[in-house]
Amino acid sequence: RQEIARGRAIIPHNINHPEVEPMIIGRNFLVKINANIGNSAVLSSVDDEVDKLVWATRWGADNVMDLSTGRNIHNIRDWIIRNSSVPIGTVPIYQALEKVNGVAEDLTWEVFRDTLIEQAEQGVDYFTIHAGVRLPFVPLTAKRVTGIVSRGGSIMAKWCLSHHRESFLYEHFEDICDIMRAYDVSFSLGDGLRPGSIADANDEAQFAELRTLGELTKIAWAKGCQVMIEGPGHVPMHKIKANMDEQLKHCHEAPFYTLGPLTTDIAPGYDHITSAIGAAMIGWFGTAMLCYVTPKEHLGLPDRQDVKDGVITYKIAAHAADLAKGHPAARLHDDALSRARFEFRWEDQFNLGLDPETARKYHDETLPKEARKTAHF
Repeated sequence: RQEIARGRAIIPHNINHPEVEPMIIGRNFLVKINANIGNSAVLSSVDDEVDKLVWATRWGADNVMDLSTGRNIHNIRDWIIRNSSVPIGTVPIYQALEKVNGVAEDLTWEVFRDTLIEQAEQGVDYFTIHAGVRLPFVPLTAKRVTGIVSRGGSIMAKWCLSHHRESFLYEHFEDICDIMRAYDVSFSLGDGLRPGSIADANDEAQFAELRTLGELTKIAWAKGCQVMIEGPGHVPMHKIKANMDEQLKHCHEAPFYTLGPLTTDIAPGYDHITSAIGAAMIGWFGTAMLCYVTPKEHLGLPDRQDVKDGVITYKIAAHAADLAKGHPAARLHDDALSRARFEFRWEDQFNLGLDPETARKYHDETLPKEARKTAHF
């Protein structure tokens, strides 16, 4: 209760999402993980996305974000929310863009406001709002290797440049707070200028936006809203701690929520691994929630196996961070499995693992007989 009152933790729980089981996100609690799902213009259906939701939570996702961008967004989101016992997040600017036929310059505050209310009425628990992408910051990305890689960030940057004025998200931030407060929707203040390559990590564009997110956090708190801050991205290992330090300094200890970060750019197809290295480190330093990365990152849309691989990989990273932080209950699981391993209790070993099915399969490839599951070697 004190952590929430202080703003160091949040419980994302829309008043219109009665199916959700409340959970807490904060650096003094277990590190949580988020899984992304959502359809596109070319792939997926309601059944596919609900299946991915159930699959992700079956393997341990604590939150799920619906990043749908194709047709039928409203209906897909409704099915996801009604079938979800974990908090659901969205990026409302995606649907707002669909309403203006994909033309970023045609976006208006009124279109965005109506989209916010529509999604809040459905029961979305937290919104990613890219209010930190300000007109003066956009030129700071000009010399980057990979420019602006955030979809929401690029939408708002394009709008700012075409109208040559501040973002309507920034100008109407207090109005956004009023809507969020009415439904108890939490803010996930988006890092629209996050680095998309390790060459761009920790540059002025990234940290200028972070400082703005800190200013917006205070406004949201004054309005009675819950806030977490989104972070990078692509960051080499020696620059990761600086991200946590800057976030704590400028964002007043609001929970940090990072995408990885990926520690190298050379491994397409294995970015769940390159990012889990950074995720474990930044979780140890104090990040409250980690957004998973799947093997399909940068390559395509994840299927069921990719979702499972991403969730399991990030459960490992989060647990490793909890152990390093000295969370009082974190080691109980490890100790239980270690005892089972030492005492050759194979079934207990399988069932105590994060993925019993894979552990059992690998064991049985070499020692398939039932007798081998009780044997000592």
